[in-house]
This record gives sequence, structure tokens and C-alpha cells, in this order.
Amino acid sequence: MNPPIGSVTADLLAKYDRAGPRYTSYPTAVEFHEGFTPERYLEKVDQAASRPEEPLSVYVHLPFCRERCSFCGCNVIITQKPGVAADYIADLEREVALVAKRLGQRTRLVQYHWGGGTPTYLSLEEIERVWRAFADRFTFEPGAEIAIEVDPRVTTHRQAELLRRLGFNRISMGVQDFDSDVQEAVNRYQTFNQTKDLHEHLRGLGIESINFDFIYGLPQQTPESFRKTIQLALELRPDRVAVYSYAFVPWIKAHQKAIRLEDLPAREVKLELFGIAHELFTGAGYQQIGMDHFALETDSLARAAREHTLYRNFMGYTTHPARDFVGFGVSAIGDLGGAFAQNTKKLNRYKDALDRGRPPIERGFERSRDDEIRRDVIQSLMCNFYVDIRAIERAHGIEFATYFRESLLELDQGPGSNGFVIRTPDAIEITGTGRLFVRNICMAFDAYLKRHEGEKPVFSRTV
Repeated sequence: MNPPIGSVTADLLAKYDRAGPRYTSYPTAVEFHEGFTPERYLEKVDQAASRPEEPLSVYVHLPFCRERCSFCGCNVIITQKPGVAADYIADLEREVALVAKRLGQRTRLVQYHWGGGTPTYLSLEEIERVWRAFADRFTFEPGAEIAIEVDPRVTTHRQAELLRRLGFNRISMGVQDFDSDVQEAVNRYQTFNQTKDLHEHLRGLGIESINFDFIYGLPQQTPESFRKTIQLALELRPDRVAVYSYAFVPWIKAHQKAIRLEDLPAREVKLELFGIAHELFTGAGYQQIGMDHFALETDSLARAAREHTLYRNFMGYTTHPARDFVGFGVSAIGDLGGAFAQNTKKLNRYKDALDRGRPPIERGFERSRDDEIRRDVIQSLMCNFYVDIRAIERAHGIEFATYFRESLLELDQGPGSNGFVIRTPDAIEITGTGRLFVRNICMAFDAYLKRHEGEKPVFSRTV
């Protein structure tokens, strides 16, 4: 189902282009608080240890970059200082040892992901060292998703060969935009040939899945330049593509103040940019996945989306969900026993906590029954553009129409009134146009948003 971009009027854009969550989690990280202590986290780890038969998901944050891209919204540490990464890895090893000991026999991994930062900032020896820290304590399930984010500007052929030998089978490559004017505006210089060279080398090594990341809404982007960027990407034909809406949040990420608001595309142009990506990718045999991803129609993500079984967590869309998810490294977020837990973002605090034999947890959030119910609805909408009402009722023992009376009224008076959803007693389905506004649709089921009305903005724009 293709979003009819041309049918979206300026009035509709003005109405719905507002600050709103991306729903990487529900409740969102805005609700995390320091009342969730390291001690409580260890209790949650112990609860997870009591289910040794279930697999785990693991995320590893490797925060280092050599220089900062001015658009970046990630938690990164910019340094070229020798030894910083080695010191961090030593602390990471201590965190892994601490948590793995508490997990006991809960050692099977179904999803494992290195993010950053730039994980390939590390040397060959450091990459192997991080790998061993986990491989010595955990085992990988057959068919496990073993993924890493790489930067084509710094990732060497030897690093790629090592990653393949270690067992990585999914590679995500940052691109953002191939246009030189856009690259200059965001301080990220990356030629098409750099990307092509690494892509072809990875293909030659037999990597089974390669993803490209793009961003629309960056300064100096035009419909003409972005069309050329997507056409170049299609020459390489990655298995999966992410096309993210630029999250301009200078009140959170101070370095984004280097980007001037007036240099960003107007909302109508920004929508046109996504429309171009959608047109070209779907025309080339890709299927839209969730709000901002595309996958070849033969890819496992595409199949899961068609079957309404796609899942999403802090590592992105996946077909390998695990009930418990452990985050390692600065700023990493885990999800254990119905609670989110986030590590400190500061290197010195991370080290200090481990020096004291404590997990470096800074904040978190324990979900209520209501949170779990709403989370399932939002998760389904974000992943599958569809909610099976009867399945939600069976899973949680509720009568959907009664439980969500206010949410459904808000939906009907808002996005539903503009044809963004089709509602029946058995299902909620998002229409082609509605997919552009999936975040707005999910907001109708968010019990926390109204608490923040009138406060300074904390979320990026939804469109």
C-alpha cells in the first residue's frame, strides 16, 4: 500500500507536524527516572536468570567517533586520544562479567548488536577483545541476528574480514546523503565510491544482509539531490534501507546548533523527500517496513510485516524478539522483567560504578499493567500498521472498546477523521496516507503525553 504523498495538503501537514515520540519504547525514555536504582536492576537481572530456557537480546554501545557529524543525535564521544577505547573496553569487560555472573545459565543469544558511535573506530585487536568478552560467556542460537553499525569512511577491508570471521551476519552502513553540499552542511564527507567499495567487499565475503541508513530533512537537501542519492543507492541494492526523518533537537543536542533552522527544508519539501524515497524504493521491489524502513520483498523483515509478526526494540525492527534485552556500555538501555534500565552516559561515572562493583545504571522505569497493554498496541501500530483487537483482548483480559474509550475517541476525532485509519470491531488498520502519520496515530494511545503539555519540547517533529 503506497502512501499517496500528493494527497497530503499543506493544512494536513500543519495540523499533524508536531512534536511527538518515535516510540522506540513505550513508555518513552522521557519517563525514565533515577528512582530506578542499580539494586532494583540487579533484582530484575536475577528474575531474568530464573528463566534459563529463554533466549536473550544484547546491545553493546561503543561510543567513539573521530569527529562529530553536526546532525548526529546519538550518544557519542569524540576523541583521537590513544588508549581511551582500550580503557573503555576494560570497563565494559567488567560490566559483562558482573551481569553475566548474575544471569547464571541464561546465556543464549538470539539477537546481538554493536552500535555507536562508530564500532569500527576500534582496532582489529580491540574488536576481537570486545567479541571475546561476550563469546566467552554467551552462546548464539542457530540463526541468531548478529549485527553491527559501520562507517564506510573508516571501516577497512581487514576489519570487514574480521567481522565476517567472528560471525557478524548483518551490517548497517551509515550514508545519510551522497550529495556533497549536504555533506558539507552536516560535516560528514563520504563519497559514493567509499560506500560502494565497502558494500562490494562485504558482498564478496558473503554477508547475508546489508542495510543503508539515510536521513531526509537535512540542510541543503533538495528533491533533485535526494532523488540522485536514492538512485545511487539502488545501483548497489542493499537488502534493507532506513530513511529517517531528521530529528532536529538543538535544545537536547547542543552541537546541532551549528545547523541553522532556516537551512532546513520546509515541511512540504521534507515530505516530498520521503515521497521520493518511497517511490523509488517501492518501485524497485522494496516493501515499506514500519514508519521509516524498506526491505526487499523477499527479506525476512518484509515477510514478517506481511504476516503482522514484526517486532521493534532499541536495536530496530527485528524478527528475533526476546522477552529480555540487556544493554551494555555507556547510555545503553535494557529491558528486563518489565522494566527499562539505562546506563549512565558519562565515562567517569560508568567507570566509578564498576570500580565499586555496581552496575552503572543511572535511571529506568518499571512498567505497569496499563503500560504493557498500551505498549502492545503502539508496538503493533509502529511495526505492522495494524492492531488485532481480539488478540489484545485475549492477551490482557480486557474489552478493547471499553478500555480504550478515550483513546478511540481521540483517534476518531483526529487522525481517523482524515482517513488515516480503518476501524472495525476486530482491527485497526492504518491506511496508505496514514502511514506518514503513524506517530500521530500512536499518540492517541499514549497515556503520558498530556502530562507534558505546556512544557519545553522534548521530541522531534512527527513529519
